[in-house]
Amino acid sequence: MSQEEKRRQWIQALRDLPFQLLAAVSQLNDRQLDTPYREGGWTVRQVVHHLADAHLHGYLRTKWVVAETEPTLKTWEQDDWSQFSDAKAGPVEHSLQILTGLHRRWCHWLERLDASDWNRTARHPELGTVSLSRLVAMYAAHGHNHLQQILELKKRMGWE
Repeated sequence: MSQEEKRRQWIQALRDLPFQLLAAVSQLNDRQLDTPYREGGWTVRQVVHHLADAHLHGYLRTKWVVAETEPTLKTWEQDDWSQFSDAKAGPVEHSLQILTGLHRRWCHWLERLDASDWNRTARHPELGTVSLSRLVAMYAAHGHNHLQQILELKKRMGWE
């Protein structure tokens, strides 16, 4: 598969995620939203809010890679963020709205980049040098992985 085909797949995965996530959680009640996807894991509600937080970071990171020369990307403590009151008890609709608008804008921008932009790099304190291609692939996979956690929980619990 060519790099261009891979990029199209990553962008499509990002484009689809908000709608897939909405379909996965829209019929869940508060008890279900507050069920951890695995023992000791985050609740469905926390996962949805985490996706909004993480992908806001991802959007900004990808913009910095193109806007600056070898920027250093800021890390964040996702487990700490998952304990904030908005993540533990806030309506998932808020994060679904964020993801819908964010992903539309992100995909619109990504589709219009020059081929050379995909090779631009940044310094990540934990991962080392990362290219724009790697970051976008990571966020596409990240969304998919968390969506699968929710779908697998729904199947396991008979919520489908």
